[in-house]
Amino acid sequence: MPQRHSKNNNDLAYFTYDEKKKLGYGTQRERLGKDSIKPFDACSLCLKPFIDPMCCHKGHVFCRECILECFLAQKKDIQRRLAAHASQKNQDKDEEEERLMLQKARELDEFDQQNHGALPRYSDKSQSQDKNGFHGANSVKATSFEEEALRTMKAFWLPSATPGASVRVEAPETHTVCPEGKEKLKLKNLFAIRFTEDNSEEEEKKAKSSSSSSYDKTYICPSCKVTLTNTMSLVALSSCGHVFCKKCGEKFMPVDKVCLVCDKPCKDRNLVGLKKGGTGFAEHDDHLEAKEYKHLGSGSGLGMVRMGKT
Repeated sequence: MPQRHSKNNNDLAYFTYDEKKKLGYGTQRERLGKDSIKPFDACSLCLKPFIDPMCCHKGHVFCRECILECFLAQKKDIQRRLAAHASQKNQDKDEEEERLMLQKARELDEFDQQNHGALPRYSDKSQSQDKNGFHGANSVKATSFEEEALRTMKAFWLPSATPGASVRVEAPETHTVCPEGKEKLKLKNLFAIRFTEDNSEEEEKKAKSSSSSSYDKTYICPSCKVTLTNTMSLVALSSCGHVFCKKCGEKFMPVDKVCLVCDKPCKDRNLVGLKKGGTGFAEHDDHLEAKEYKHLGSGSGLGMVRMGKT
């Protein structure tokens, strides 16, 4: 059966939606589904089920190993930028000293010529012309000045003499940031969290019948014994790390002032809301539309490339 007539390119005087997507140019948008959104029990860095989870005060959860490697990479990058910035400052200082030295030598030379009177006085304008210009063929300095001019000439039509803007290295920030929320974050501000696994008889039978792995684990609220899912709002105690559903956390913690599992004292400020998992429904999730700008035109083959979450 032949292809539909509306799918053919250049069939109409305007672009259809399908033709615009195949063009591979401009801002492309795509609706994200559940498979493109992180679940609540996955690390925000490696996107795998977390191992030794740690949480920041904004509710972002990471594997212990992942967040330590991220902090180490950030510190190395900060040291590299600080070294580049210090090198640039030293270079600027040397250039300024050289400029002052040349200016002082030029003023002394001019003063010496004025005192002797036999030689004509020259200004900065004539000096700049002597430096960058050419002398006659009878001059002894013609060859040296020509070589200097050719070496310092900025000609955009010559690849070897193309002028380039100097790259300035700004002073970097010396603090580490959260890789998910981009706010200031230190290692001492992280705290370990503890999820309560579902160890009921049905789960044990299921684990025996099939090979159990980290992907098969299910977690429950230690207070109401409800299975935790992506649709639920969760809270964690920064004092001990136990995780509860939001309903139990807001109902019992402010009244009892202790953890319901380990009886450790806690305060209202110890309740940290964890980031929800993705369900794929617009009423529950935010940022379900991915946008990507493609600057390549027709024939690039990028028109039908799927986009990730941005």
